[in-house]
Amino acid sequence: MVRQEYVADARRLVIKIGTRVVTRRPHGLNTAFLHDLASQCATLQQRGGEVVIVTSGAVHLGRQALRLPPHSGDSVALRQAAAAVGQVELMRQYKEAFASYDLLTAQVLLTPGDIADRQRYLYLRGALQALLEQHAVPIINENDSVSVAGVTFGENDKLAALVAAKVHSDLLVFLSDQEGLFTADPQADPKAELIPVVTPGDDWVRRCAEGPGGPESVGGMLKKLQAARTVAECGIPAVMANGLLPGMVLRILSGEPVGTFFVPAPRISSRKSWIVSATDPAGALVVDDGARRALLSADGSSLLPSGIVGVEGEFAAGDAVVVRDREGREVARGLCSYPADEVRRIQGAQSRDIERLLGHIGQDEVIHRDNMVVSVR
Repeated sequence: MVRQEYVADARRLVIKIGTRVVTRRPHGLNTAFLHDLASQCATLQQRGGEVVIVTSGAVHLGRQALRLPPHSGDSVALRQAAAAVGQVELMRQYKEAFASYDLLTAQVLLTPGDIADRQRYLYLRGALQALLEQHAVPIINENDSVSVAGVTFGENDKLAALVAAKVHSDLLVFLSDQEGLFTADPQADPKAELIPVVTPGDDWVRRCAEGPGGPESVGGMLKKLQAARTVAECGIPAVMANGLLPGMVLRILSGEPVGTFFVPAPRISSRKSWIVSATDPAGALVVDDGARRALLSADGSSLLPSGIVGVEGEFAAGDAVVVRDREGREVARGLCSYPADEVRRIQGAQSRDIERLLGHIGQDEVIHRDNMVVSVR
């Protein structure tokens, strides 16, 4: 019953497609899956729904076209080349499958800068909104052919979470070749059990997701878990399910208890969704127990310098930082009013002393409540 109240009225969906679902071994794409997905999307549009797809598979297809040996430890340039070759074939197959159901597809390739820069973020959100209003299905992938090591999303699970927050999705669906999140690796532990529901604050589930993905996968279950919990913090429910089973998206929307369902926290504003999902923390602030309690209280509080006991990393004023307690647990994320060197000078001090310590007038709050999202992880 928990999931039905969230999925019953879900109109805008983001569907993330894993490599091992969209491709088939030893080569090529899983055209049967693509046609099944297209059929479901057509049904959703007929019901007044909207769908955004985040897909993997381009690098895998490109490696095959270039006849690269498996697990060869590709260079960045070679991975970029594979992405450029494979993306063409990936979109051709999507276009043909969806066209057979009278659906128009649109290719959207993104880099982290498109998300981290708020102005570009807003323009992108407008473009996606326009596509949905025109009943097109955006097919999104990372622009691997121009992304460089250290400046990538890392895997499409994170990208899907960012997109879901961006377009104010009603539901994020992760389709992989696994039934969902298990208490242990079901391939290694016959006693592993499917976890049907994850609620905010269920920290114990992290240890259930350890282990890498398959040979074609970049992420693995841990990355899916992190992405699902990111959107849950934004107030968006998520489901992990087996995409190789026909009609899975429609089964999820009917309330069928398949996969693992992530119960969301209350909805937050668009700006706070961007803080949670679209920005990688540039540093960290460590707070004492009193500040932690104040931030987590029902009434909420801004972060004042008096509660800060440590500063990690180098960041500028306006950068996103994570707030941790002394044990290393994440308490919140937010936009810092001061650069790292100034926070170090005022940490532990009263707000009235900021001008004397810095030599200029500044904000009373190191992170204002309006620029902060308290963690539910």
